[in-house]
Amino acid sequence: MISKLPRWVESGAFILALIAGFINSIGLLGFQHQAISHLSGTATQFGTGLITASFSSSLHLLLILISFVIGSIISGYYLKGGSLKLGRRYSGLLYLEAVLLLAAIFYLSDQGGLTGHYFASAACGLQNALATTYSGAVVRTTHMTGIFTDIGIMVGAKLRGEAFDKRKLLLFLLIITGFISGGALGAYFFEVFYFQALFIPVVICTLLAFSYSMYSMKMNR
Repeated sequence: MISKLPRWVESGAFILALIAGFINSIGLLGFQHQAISHLSGTATQFGTGLITASFSSSLHLLLILISFVIGSIISGYYLKGGSLKLGRRYSGLLYLEAVLLLAAIFYLSDQGGLTGHYFASAACGLQNALATTYSGAVVRTTHMTGIFTDIGIMVGAKLRGEAFDKRKLLLFLLIITGFISGGALGAYFFEVFYFQALFIPVVICTLLAFSYSMYSMKMNR
């Protein structure tokens, strides 16, 4: 439940959504117009590709799907439970996300291979699972379909006379704003730095992980 999450979750969700939007915009611009931070479009492309595309193209899409799941598995292994508690391994997972993005930059920029797509997808899977785990499946930062659906459900319930959760709406609006802002920033910096623009979410992940570590140490004294 939103009410059980700490007050600073809104800021963290905004930043994570911005990172996801940034990565996804670079995916759309540079990865043959393939989404990276969510799998609906990729899964559809894979399904249609089984009929219309080559084996290598379909295999590439399948590996992107698998990479996202592997990232989620990593988060699922290190985190358990559905509430955010200090001392858990969130900072370590954020550092790992930064490492995965660095690997994506290396393969995309220096090698020109498709391996970079898989590392970027794994980073997004790791992040989405991390956010889902600490929020009890309320917060998802790498895709917006569920967020927009939840807002519609909330408005419909309000029209029916039910109570309206203003904090939940604020959180969802911040996630949407973060994702769209990240998309705009990703598009801008991709034009300037090409795949090296991914260094920006690397830095943001690192700073977020460090900030969480310092906050956790302070609160546990």
